[in-house]
Amino acid sequence: MSETRVRYEKKDHVAYVTMDRPEVLNAMDRRMHAELAGIWDDVEADDDIRAVVLTGAGNRAFSVGQDLKERARLNEAGAESTTFGSAGQPGHPRLTDRFTLSKPVVARVHGYALGGGFELVLACDIVVASEEAVFALPEVRLGLIAGAGGVFRLPRQLPQKVAMGYLLTGRRMDAATALRHGLVNDVVPAGELDRCVAGWTDSLVRGAPLSVRAIKEAALRSLDLPLEEAFTASYSWEERRRRSTDAIEGPRAFAEKRDPIWTGH
Repeated sequence: MSETRVRYEKKDHVAYVTMDRPEVLNAMDRRMHAELAGIWDDVEADDDIRAVVLTGAGNRAFSVGQDLKERARLNEAGAESTTFGSAGQPGHPRLTDRFTLSKPVVARVHGYALGGGFELVLACDIVVASEEAVFALPEVRLGLIAGAGGVFRLPRQLPQKVAMGYLLTGRRMDAATALRHGLVNDVVPAGELDRCVAGWTDSLVRGAPLSVRAIKEAALRSLDLPLEEAFTASYSWEERRRRSTDAIEGPRAFAEKRDPIWTGH
């Protein structure tokens, strides 16, 4: 078993975050959540990072969610049951309730994305899945609830009746069905997964970094606002973008028929 639960690498403005417990299908224990929290903090603080790829180690699973053996031990020890969100738990706020993370996150999904693993996928901005990917929220069959956002995000990302069918039964969804419902951006053979992910990250890195962050913030924060209020709301990353040198560099580069040079300032 590896000494750490998560591998974290940076290359060419992209951070690669790999849940690394393949022997248990990348089940997430408290230690993994704590490691991930430090990684998300670093992702947000490092202006050289413009995009993130989140995936799971091995060839069987993205992640099967909560480490239920650890949960059983915690229950036996009298630990309080979990509910919505991660407040008071290791790794708070987790990606699923870290609502101010401004960098785009690409989920690279192969194999099982179940329970909390599927909830991580739902919290990502772009999803690339292999043809073998399988998604489900099986908490209802375990006396649990999809409290890391599954019960909230799935009805927002699927038609209501479709979402309720999966939530209330724990049924599994294959990659082709996820693509048909718009839950993933691309489905490709496993051998093409990395190439497809790289295509997305290359596109993200080519964009102006402040524009990317401003767009993500405005798009997600305005989802539940009336359109008129969305136009007049305050968005911190948009304030930074509109006052940046990059906002001047883009039109100038276009006029001069050259590639822009982004500084992120």
